[in-house]
Amino acid sequence: MTTRFEPVVTRAGADGSRALTEVDPITTEIVRHGLNSAANQMKQALIRTAFSPIIYEVLDFAVAIYDDDVRLLAQAPSLPIFMGTMSFCVEAAVAAVGGRERLEPGDIILYNDPYGSGSHPQDAALIMPVFLDENLVGYTAIKAHWLDIGAKDPYATDTVDVFQEGVIFPGVKLYSRGQRVDDVYRTVLANSRMPAAVEGDIRAEITGVRTGGEALLRLIRRYGLVDFKQAVEHMFDHAEATVRRYFEEIPDGQYRGFGMMDDNGVEPDPVPFEVVLEVKGSTVQIDYSNAPGQQRGPINCPLPSTVSASRVAISMLAGAGEAPNEGHMRPVEIKTRPGTLFHPLPPAPCFLCGWPTIQAIEVIYHAISQALPHAVTACSGGDICGLTLYGVRKDTGEPWTDGSPHPVGQGGHIYGDGGTMMHVSESATRFPATEVWESKNPIIMEKVELAQDSCGAGEHRGGLGIDFFFHALDDFFITAAVERTKTAPWGLLGGAEGRPNAAAVRYPNGERTFIGKATRLPVPKGATLEYYTGGGGGYGEPAEREEAAIRKDLREGYLSESYVRQHFPQLKLEEGS
Repeated sequence: MTTRFEPVVTRAGADGSRALTEVDPITTEIVRHGLNSAANQMKQALIRTAFSPIIYEVLDFAVAIYDDDVRLLAQAPSLPIFMGTMSFCVEAAVAAVGGRERLEPGDIILYNDPYGSGSHPQDAALIMPVFLDENLVGYTAIKAHWLDIGAKDPYATDTVDVFQEGVIFPGVKLYSRGQRVDDVYRTVLANSRMPAAVEGDIRAEITGVRTGGEALLRLIRRYGLVDFKQAVEHMFDHAEATVRRYFEEIPDGQYRGFGMMDDNGVEPDPVPFEVVLEVKGSTVQIDYSNAPGQQRGPINCPLPSTVSASRVAISMLAGAGEAPNEGHMRPVEIKTRPGTLFHPLPPAPCFLCGWPTIQAIEVIYHAISQALPHAVTACSGGDICGLTLYGVRKDTGEPWTDGSPHPVGQGGHIYGDGGTMMHVSESATRFPATEVWESKNPIIMEKVELAQDSCGAGEHRGGLGIDFFFHALDDFFITAAVERTKTAPWGLLGGAEGRPNAAAVRYPNGERTFIGKATRLPVPKGATLEYYTGGGGGYGEPAEREEAAIRKDLREGYLSESYVRQHFPQLKLEEGS
């Protein structure tokens, strides 16, 4: 029996199953693309029917299809950090209603327990078992962010237990044999400050899982269940081989990476942590067992979140650009110790569980850089710089809320400069267009521009951060979740650091207060919220950068003359040039 102090090893997808007979590789490839298409149909159905911009604009959701053994068949591009958590959602939801033998055609299960979903309760999952002639053949699942689910605030950085973070539905049937369970449905809506928005998004999720189930059944009927399953096994085998080839290039050994959270949300002290990669042949173990103990504030990262961070980090590096499936996960083991930052035990708060996963991904890449610096990028801005705005509309008296992640500079790499985009953990999400922000909320966007000189210098410089200035047209509150304000993004092989993230409120009297994690912070009418997202670290010695690239950056306004004089002395600039 495992105690809370003993390490636990999670072998993600390592069931060792194989197809028993050969199958046409062309059929296998058609099935693979068919499954990816089915997942994308789910995604489009959700986007086209969702009520809230955080779903249809930001894409704060994940859609996935699993087989009857809860192995990942396909996931559409949306929120990668959810990728490794969805199987936990399915398994926990099915167990909660009594196991697969209690499932029936037409059932849809609601699940949002953070310790099984790997997300805060606002990220609510709907899981639908898929039946072919009364036989269970798989599951479709969607996890999407609801605007409010009865937490102490619509978004929070200062919770001290999981009960402050939202109403928990630990696996209940929202639909039974195709009929809505009204008692559960009414309970969900009664526990939201914005029931109309939540109801619209629930209906969109229902549309999505049903769309995916129909697409999965069409594919199975086209090839027959036996051939379909054989194709799936070969699809998994190919993905596994792809990842193993990548790890075979890394010399066997242990590689350590170190990270640090600014604070835990309720206490000011930094929270350092270590991740150890152990490579043996074509298998890698990612060890979090030396992490500090679980925290009083909500940065605790439940096991599904930790597994997901590991899967995202590895699949982005070693997946050869393929859409992920279960096979990509087989070579990866995750080691944790219960009762710690990366394997907390309830009721520890975990509302900000996604923020340590972002840092863990950067630390994993830093560890790999010790063996293969050409295989990873320098550090990115290392955060999503999350923002939630909320208040009450004066004309109607109705509560409103909106929110978004924001892009950061990416690290330079052997092939070129870093870009400016969402962190890899949210690489397929978006931030709303200025027109959407302004039409939906009482704000004017004063500034959305690339920040000059925010990158780390190098032979290949990092990507620039962005300055976002939100001017308040009315009183409202914000919850800011900005990390890595105290630790600059590192460079590689002599590259310089990028600028760290920062945020501030500039009040009408001109005073400015800098913030990191803040909950229900008043922003009065006439104030401006200033977000400064981080730049990426540089790759390689700045002295090796080509003069033509430096001149182009000057011409485009990405770099100033003073920055160039400081970091790129190979380019001789005349005073005032």
